Amino acid sequence: MSRGRAGLGALGVLLAAYGGWLLLSRQDSAGNLDAVLWLAGGVVVHDLLLAPAVLALCWVGARLLPPLARPAAAAGLVVLGSLTLLAVPFLGGFGRDNAPDNATLLDRDYTAGYLVLVALVLLGVVLPVLVVTVLRRRSDGQG
Repeated sequence: MSRGRAGLGALGVLLAAYGGWLLLSRQDSAGNLDAVLWLAGGVVVHDLLLAPAVLALCWVGARLLPPLARPAAAAGLVVLGSLTLLAVPFLGGFGRDNAPDNATLLDRDYTAGYLVLVALVLLGVVLPVLVVTVLRRRSDGQG
């Protein structure tokens, strides 16, 4: 292992230890229990719901999509999956009830924005595949 990689690993361990110390020293035991449950819940949701759903989607895509479209579909899945996970708190309006006197908190139509983003990602995934397909068919027809 190179020194740079070992140094980055050591820095990561130190930062994680500092974060753990902050977590344990700055809140009560009920808050710590909530943090543990939240972290464990994330692992359970990932392992029981998210990972099997992504694997099933990839399996279906590998059988239904032509080989040319598979890399673009995989990229679209990664981007849309990440965007969706980031959008969940906004789409769910989490936190809005905690500050009813704050008119600037979650003050947009996040669903419309999310749908526009989904449409743009789909366009960015489908359009290049269509362009390459058309160009290949034209070159095959002329060749």
